Amino acid sequence: MASQKMWAVVAGVGPGTGASVARRFAQSYSVALLARNPSNYEDLVKEINASGGRAIGISTDCSDGASVAAAFEQLKKTEGFNTNLAAAIYNVGGRFIRKSFLELTEEEFETGWKTNGLGGYHFSKAVLPLLLETEKASPQFPPTLIFTSATAAMRGGAMFSSFSTGKFAMRSLTQSLSREFGPKGIHVVHAIIDGVIDIPRTKEWKFDLPDAKISPESIADSYWHLHTQPRTSFTNELDIRPYCEKW
Repeated sequence: MASQKMWAVVAGVGPGTGASVARRFAQSYSVALLARNPSNYEDLVKEINASGGRAIGISTDCSDGASVAAAFEQLKKTEGFNTNLAAAIYNVGGRFIRKSFLELTEEEFETGWKTNGLGGYHFSKAVLPLLLETEKASPQFPPTLIFTSATAAMRGGAMFSSFSTGKFAMRSLTQSLSREFGPKGIHVVHAIIDGVIDIPRTKEWKFDLPDAKISPESIADSYWHLHTQPRTSFTNELDIRPYCEKW
């Protein structure tokens, strides 16, 4: 049964990683699920509530500051979500554009930054004051802010200038937040997911090895482990990849 005294928020909920992370955190907390398209969270909200947990979904565009502010204003007025925020997960991926730089439009280039850099900014501005308040209450686990990222945050590949620019911005943001808020007891993590995740969109993708895809449930378990780390041993950057991934 989820605790009604604490809650977690997952931004970027879909049928893969976001849903798995929401299910894992819903085992211990009430969960707020944010996504632009309500169809991405409606069934999951019903599933969690039917299983004895507590979930709410809100249509939110994290690249829009007003949309994020409205979502958190709604949560503040909702029973079970106006208490201590235990964990915040930013799992917004945005459009994955693979295109020659000379063919890339300004709008396509900008989308990588808006989703990962600007969206991460809006989300962090909303959750960090809440996480700081939770830290004062001496919670069981340190208040946690996790960003789902990719290898593109470490190196820019050909045809990935939009995606990698956004992920570079996200990594830089998390490093700055880690240095500023880590000493205040907030655990900030940049999670590098390196490989194909086993989600509905990739079901038909074939590999020579049957276990070449990353399990979203395993990602969720890793995120939960990060959340439970004591202040004496914070992991601020984590790599997750299949054993067979070349890197």
